[in-house]
Amino acid sequence: MKAIISEKGQITIPKLLRERLGLHAGQILEFHEEKGKLIATKSSSSDPVDAVFGILKTTRKTNQIMNVLRGEPDPR
Repeated sequence: MKAIISEKGQITIPKLLRERLGLHAGQILEFHEEKGKLIATKSSSSDPVDAVFGILKTTRKTNQIMNVLRGEPDPR
């Protein structure tokens, strides 16, 4: 299969390959060169921070927590 590089450096991945590889609009690909070949791999689209955001259950506000971590008195 072939694709043409546009003036902006863009290419269209052939539909058959997109379907076979499960690629979809918005999918993030990482590129690197290996022995003169361009290699594209699917990248994790999730942000590692999203995986842990909100796991700490607390009634304190962020500023209160930061003050305690800095050694300042807890204003509770």
